[in-house]
Amino acid sequence: MSERYTDTAQEWPVTGTATPFTGNKTGVRTDQVVMPDGSAVSRDYQTHPGSVAILALDDTGRVVVVKQYRHPVRHKLWEIPAGLLDVPGENPLLAAQRELYEEAHVKAEDWRVLTDVYTSPGGSDEAVRIFLARELSAVEGERFEVAEEEADMELARVPLPGLVRGVLAGDLHNTCLAVGVLALHAALSTDGLDQLRPADAAWPARPYPA
Repeated sequence: MSERYTDTAQEWPVTGTATPFTGNKTGVRTDQVVMPDGSAVSRDYQTHPGSVAILALDDTGRVVVVKQYRHPVRHKLWEIPAGLLDVPGENPLLAAQRELYEEAHVKAEDWRVLTDVYTSPGGSDEAVRIFLARELSAVEGERFEVAEEEADMELARVPLPGLVRGVLAGDLHNTCLAVGVLALHAALSTDGLDQLRPADAAWPARPYPA
């Protein structure tokens, strides 16, 4: 059996902290962090409530994707459905089911954890849980009223191999899409989807009530 590599929780001493900016959902924090040599340095980072993303795979092997304008990078990006954990301690599975309904207007019967990631750990504490959703079906009723960037959002279903090629070619850049499709491709190529964690697996980065 190959050696298993695991990230380790650790917290270096903080001698002072400030919050120079607090936005609607995120903010900026400045910590004075004590280094191993005893010196203290200033570290700025974005504070973030956390997110969920959903790689929804239909019975023909196509992935549900949306195309949305992202102002900071001045691009319309192909992405998988995703959203913020708006309520502290919110169950991530329930949040993912809500986001899949709102963005793609579908529901899924089979849910598993595909992977957990920190999107940019050098500059943000954002943690994302990416779910795999299968056994898709349309949701009855009208889709919720969209606004702002979502009003211009496109919806498509794309075969998984095409998305893998797009990521490797540098044509697709969204973090959750790239991580999700490559993780799914790896799972299908190795131990199979039955080895993925259950949808209610513990998530130390964003603990939630059982």
